Amino acid sequence: MTILSNPSSHPTLHPPTSEDGLVTWVRLLRSRRVGISTFYRLIKEHGSAEGAIDALPQIAKASGVENYEPHSQQAAQHELTQARKLGIKAIPYGSPSYPALLARIPDPPPILWVKGDLTPLTRPIVAVVGARNASAIGTRFTKRLVQELGESGILISSGLARGIDTAAHAAALPSGSIAVMAGGVDYIYPAQNTKLAQDMLATGLRLSEQPIGLVPHARHFPTRNRIISGLAHATIVIEATAKSGSLITAHAALDQRRDVFAVPGHPFDERAAGCNNLIRDGAQLLRNTQDIISMLEHSQLTAPAAPPPEAQAQLSFRETPQRSLRDASRLHQVILSRLNTTPMREDVLIADLQEPTAHVSAAVSELEIMGKLNRVMGGMLQKRPKEMHD
Repeated sequence: MTILSNPSSHPTLHPPTSEDGLVTWVRLLRSRRVGISTFYRLIKEHGSAEGAIDALPQIAKASGVENYEPHSQQAAQHELTQARKLGIKAIPYGSPSYPALLARIPDPPPILWVKGDLTPLTRPIVAVVGARNASAIGTRFTKRLVQELGESGILISSGLARGIDTAAHAAALPSGSIAVMAGGVDYIYPAQNTKLAQDMLATGLRLSEQPIGLVPHARHFPTRNRIISGLAHATIVIEATAKSGSLITAHAALDQRRDVFAVPGHPFDERAAGCNNLIRDGAQLLRNTQDIISMLEHSQLTAPAAPPPEAQAQLSFRETPQRSLRDASRLHQVILSRLNTTPMREDVLIADLQEPTAHVSAAVSELEIMGKLNRVMGGMLQKRPKEMHD
C-alpha cells in the first residue's frame, strides 16, 4: 500500500478568517444532532456556516422536530474564550495550520483544538498504538523503536493511554509526539499521565476534536482513533488482543489508505493475537526501526487524495426537487428499514434504494437531525440503537 508524504492541503471550503466566523463554525458544529458529515453538507448546501445555522430550524421542523434552536452564539464565544485562557488554539479545517494528512481522511474534524507548538506537524508522522496491559518486552521494544524514530526526525502520534501509548510518549520526550485526546484537550486521561502530558508540550503537542473540558466516554475513543491514524503516514501496532481498541486504529488506517505495521508475538500470548491476525490479513511485519524508515524513504509517496468531506455529500437541499411531507415520511421509513446497528456506507444505501440521490441525501440529514440515525467512523450510517425497538 502506498503512502502519502507532505501532501499539500486541498480544502474546497473557505475556513473562517475572523473571530465571528470561527464562532459561527463552533455554533454549527455544536448544534444538536449536527455531526461531522452533516456539518460539511450543510455548509455546502447553504453556502456558509451562517446560512446553515439560519436553515437549521426549518430543516428540523420539516423533519418533525419543533422549536429547534441552534447552539447559541454566547456559548460558542465562551468556548473560544476559555480556550484562549488555557493557551489552546482552534484550527479549522482548510486553514494552513491544519494537518495536511488529516485533511485527506473521509471525515476530518471541522475544528481541532491544539495545546502546544504546531511546528512539529510539518515532520513525517508515524502512529504507535498497542495494549494497555503491555508486557515488559513490549514496553522495551516500544521505547527503543520510538527513540530511534525520533533520532531520524520522525514524529509520533498516539493516544496517551496506559501501556504502549505511555511508553511511546515518554520515549519521544526528546524528539516530540502528538497526543490525540478522546475528551477535551485540557482533560488528561488517565490522570496518572498528567505530568507526562505537561512535559510533552516542550517538544510536542496535544490535540482533540472534542469541546474544551469534555470528560471522555467509551464512545469517544473509536472516533479519536481515526485521528491518531489520520495524522500519520503509517500506523504501528505493538501488542493487541484480538478485540483490542488498537485494532480499530489499524482498521481506520487501512480505510484511510495508510500503511499498517504489526509486531509479531508468541501464539500463546493473548496480547499477540491482534498483531498476528493483522499480519495474517496483510499488514506489514515490523522487525525494527529500519523497516519504517525504508518504507518512508523508498515508497512512491503518492496516493490519490480522498474527496474533501463536503464533496462526499451529493446534492444540496436547494438542488432537491420539492417533496411532499408524505413522500418525505415514506422515505424516512424506508431508510430506517434498511439500516441497523451495523454501519452502512451512504452510497451503498443510495444504490440499494434506487431513489434520487438528492432525496436520499436530504432525508439522511433530516433523520440525523431527528436523532434517528448516527454517523459513525468513516461517515457511515447506523440506526440509533433505540430505533431498533420502535
